[in-house]
Amino acid sequence: MDRVAVAVVGAGQAGLSAGYHLQRRGLDFVMFDAESGPGGAWRHRWESLRMETVNGIFDLPGFPRPPQNPEEPSRTAVPQYFADYERALGLPILRPVRVRQVQREGSGFRISTDRGDWSAEAIINATGTWDNPVRPHYPGRFGGRQLHTRDYVSADEFAGQRVAVVGGGISAIQLLEEISRNAETFWYTRREPVFREDGFEPEVAGRETIAKVVADVEAGRPTGSVVSYTGLIWTPYALAARDRGALHRRPMFTALEPEGVREADGSFTPVDTVLWATGFKASLSHLDPLGLRTPEGGIRLIGTQVADEPRVHLIGFGPSQSTVGANRAGRAAVGALARALVSR
Repeated sequence: MDRVAVAVVGAGQAGLSAGYHLQRRGLDFVMFDAESGPGGAWRHRWESLRMETVNGIFDLPGFPRPPQNPEEPSRTAVPQYFADYERALGLPILRPVRVRQVQREGSGFRISTDRGDWSAEAIINATGTWDNPVRPHYPGRFGGRQLHTRDYVSADEFAGQRVAVVGGGISAIQLLEEISRNAETFWYTRREPVFREDGFEPEVAGRETIAKVVADVEAGRPTGSVVSYTGLIWTPYALAARDRGALHRRPMFTALEPEGVREADGSFTPVDTVLWATGFKASLSHLDPLGLRTPEGGIRLIGTQVADEPRVHLIGFGPSQSTVGANRAGRAAVGALARALVSR
């Protein structure tokens, strides 16, 4: 069984940031990535998501991004940038390696993977959310196609169809606007969507949002979606969807039926496809043997450190889910662990 001081699980933005700082401090570490190549979840974004429409990508530490074509698909541009970064730094990334579970063993941890077991004194978890899509259960059996945001490729495949789009977040509105260009769409949310009518200042709103998320993770509460903290913003694609009449929200349907959905008022709407744009939760099941969750279902953090297990740090989680937050979290986690490992 191979041994290292620190094991990093995940090689997206947060994991690469941690790798950079671990390398600079001269710590012995390994990185596990379940993907077959660089790019993390960006490898799977839908074809039409261009660099000009993504919510902002910050440079990885020590490696500025080159000028990019705003029309280039994010699913190719970001993985290429990550690949160049990995190559320049020579990070010790093993892939594809899926971490099955992490258990305490002696003063450290045993990490069981699909390519053997490892031993580490500390864990930096950077697995993100892509592998844990949220798909609510509704009674009944639907005879058409159902897919989640993570399965979406292009609006072209829905041409001429009747499509139910479920979800009240950023991705739901992006996909609703796109699909409504050549299909008949029906928008369903559990709650009435709230669009901000005040002036939106990203820096101010960002600080306010982070403060709210920090309060949740420090209390051990599960965190919500970005929109649950910020409300919806009148972005160009939201305005386009509104102008096209696609932002007519319906209350959640009560059941799925072979040919469509049963509406909240008891009426029936035939649809060909149901698209669940219902978001993701943190992918942390491999850490379940450590018993980190609170009775409320969250994981209590102090900074990036799990409050009840200081040898485990979560980055790209909670307040550090943004790309700039992931960078900062990687640096903070490595700094804390370096001090802890040296003092032992």
